[in-house]
Amino acid sequence: MQVTETNQDGLKREFKIVIDAKDIETKVESRLDEIAQQVRVPGFRPGKVPPQVMKQRFGDSVIGEILEKAVTDSANQAMAERDMRPAMEPKIEIQDYKVGADLEYTIAVELMPDFEPMDFAKIEIERLTTEVTDSEIDQAMDEIASRQKQNKSLEKPRKSGNGDVVVLDFVGTIDGKEFSGGTAEDHYLELGSNSFIPGFEDQLVGKAAGDDVVVKIAFPEDYGNEELSGKAAEFNVTIKEIRETVQVDIDEEFSQANGFDSLAAMKTTVRETLQGNYDTIARNRVKRVLLDMLAKGHDFDVPEGMVVLEFDIIWEQIEKARKEGQLDPEDAAKSEDEMRAEYRDIAARRVRLGLLLSEVGRRNDIVVSDQEINQAVAAEAQKHPGHEQEVMEIYKKNPVAKDNLRAPIFENKVVDFILELAQISDRKVTPEELVKADEEVEQAKPAGKKSAKKAPSKKKAATAKAPEKAAAAKPPAKKAPKKKA
Repeated sequence: MQVTETNQDGLKREFKIVIDAKDIETKVESRLDEIAQQVRVPGFRPGKVPPQVMKQRFGDSVIGEILEKAVTDSANQAMAERDMRPAMEPKIEIQDYKVGADLEYTIAVELMPDFEPMDFAKIEIERLTTEVTDSEIDQAMDEIASRQKQNKSLEKPRKSGNGDVVVLDFVGTIDGKEFSGGTAEDHYLELGSNSFIPGFEDQLVGKAAGDDVVVKIAFPEDYGNEELSGKAAEFNVTIKEIRETVQVDIDEEFSQANGFDSLAAMKTTVRETLQGNYDTIARNRVKRVLLDMLAKGHDFDVPEGMVVLEFDIIWEQIEKARKEGQLDPEDAAKSEDEMRAEYRDIAARRVRLGLLLSEVGRRNDIVVSDQEINQAVAAEAQKHPGHEQEVMEIYKKNPVAKDNLRAPIFENKVVDFILELAQISDRKVTPEELVKADEEVEQAKPAGKKSAKKAPSKKKAATAKAPEKAAAAKPPAKKAPKKKA
């Protein structure tokens, strides 16, 4: 085997490899001999088939098999002899091959960069902590009760007001033509809830049951449906009934209706949920600060192929957001070239951080156990009440889905390892200060880009056992609903 390096550029290497024709022929003959001991050929006893007959019957398939194995083995040998760590699958191109001639092919490979991680003991990070206040518990309980409030028929007829629920039929038109999603019957709408597009609910205040109202609105320019955004519409609305809302009393009966043994137990769960949210915010903030420090503290070349793959993933999301009218206004104001350059830098940063964390994990024997994967699968299953077993089966039958759970677990374990070595100082702050500090770190991300998943807001305290009722019909919403991952 002859190996000639033909190109060396940064992390890229290219080689020309030649395998002698005699080596190929010897391997082919050896393989044909093995097959001859196993196959039955009419007219010949097992193991007594002449080589020429074997070559005629099986020569082409065996040559293909031998060539494939020869390329794989020689490529791996060439890289092992040079202590090369490929970052991605090498690209192999075989020259025109003729039986009896030398096998020639080229191999192009990008290598993993060699770098030395920074001294993590020199990293200084301030970790913010906070505690849930009693007033927040009361506010959260009020919000839960508000979401579960009921409505009843009026004892005496009167005109509608904010807070009332109106039962209505409506038909929406644009330029006199009905449009998809603009029609509903017996829809329950709470006035003042701002669940419809701006201006819709306001025009139904001060009306009586039986009134026909023509509601005129303009869809916002940033409306999720491009076919409707910015257009003027009319809704022919019939108010069928006005109902008054009835607030739910926060008492023992309320807590039991939500699946708790007592009001105190419900408040305890709400407190734990809120505290968990704050802990998550604090944890995510520290992680983002750390990753920013790691990005600034390491500057090494990254494989171009990995950057291209990461960029393609990002750009696919950008194109999807553009198509759905959800593109970030900052991006919408930029040219295509500006956006591509910006997101390519982000892709390179992600690849560099990924390689760094991977190297730290490799050097320190950080691995993800099967038990941790199973726990993650169980956690995913719990997110789909009533379909837990189905979710478990999906992960059981799909190794790729399991691998997708492994990556974030590994990342968090490496981050925890680095944080143990870093100098961490704790500072107690108010919940408002924590949320503000988290937002400041979020806004300071490279190129001003926000992460796809934001930390839970302190204003949204949702308990696992506090059910919420879905709306009976789809209203013309302010924006298109976001798809859940």
